[in-house]
Amino acid sequence: MIRRVSAIAGAVFLDAVKRRVVYLVLFFGVVMAVAIPALPSYGAGVQSAVYREMALALTFAAALALTLGLSANRIPGEIERRTIYAVLSKPVGRWEYMAGTWLGIFGVVGVCILGFAVVDVAVGWLVYKEVMFQLFEGAYAIWLEMGVLAAFATAISGVAGAVVVTTAGLTFLFAGHSRGSLFPPGSTGLAKMLYPSLDAFDVVNPVAHGSGFGPVYAAVMTATFLGWVGVLLLAGSAAFARRDM
Repeated sequence: MIRRVSAIAGAVFLDAVKRRVVYLVLFFGVVMAVAIPALPSYGAGVQSAVYREMALALTFAAALALTLGLSANRIPGEIERRTIYAVLSKPVGRWEYMAGTWLGIFGVVGVCILGFAVVDVAVGWLVYKEVMFQLFEGAYAIWLEMGVLAAFATAISGVAGAVVVTTAGLTFLFAGHSRGSLFPPGSTGLAKMLYPSLDAFDVVNPVAHGSGFGPVYAAVMTATFLGWVGVLLLAGSAAFARRDM
């Protein structure tokens, strides 16, 4: 099982790095990260905290575009090209195919986000003479959130096309960060407790305006990530298994 999932993940990873979207997003991220300190609206007196906040926002936007670009059309494209049948004709379960697809995309996104973080930290050190290691913590949180989004998009892509997947993915992301606006501060209740939230991955304040977060919070984020991914891939695999191809 592990070998089959790993083989599919490796194939997805190698195919993904050949796609132009990866290099376009990387180019965009590098150029913007270098240009942030020179933006006219900030001038020479830009504060390092503002730089960190902008760097996180840029990394999130680039990672979002990359995640949806890779995951929205992966399975639909394989079905359209009929290459998926060669894989599924072997002793490979549909759930293994979906898990391997997600793992490959998650790996590519992780490598790209790490590259963004290295550039952000390097620019921060060159411009502000400050080693901003907390940006790596912010990159880790973004990577986990993109992993959840990739799991959702991959699950939906087993039964829908790229346009539907992209729209549903953006809606899922928006809804996941809407608990604060739907429920006023201090409110309690079963609805608020059960509302599916992605707020655990929002670490802008401690990373941009503080010294980062500790290992306990990192463990909470990781557990949240594992829970989300497990539920989404299980649901997606069940729906994909019932699809007539």
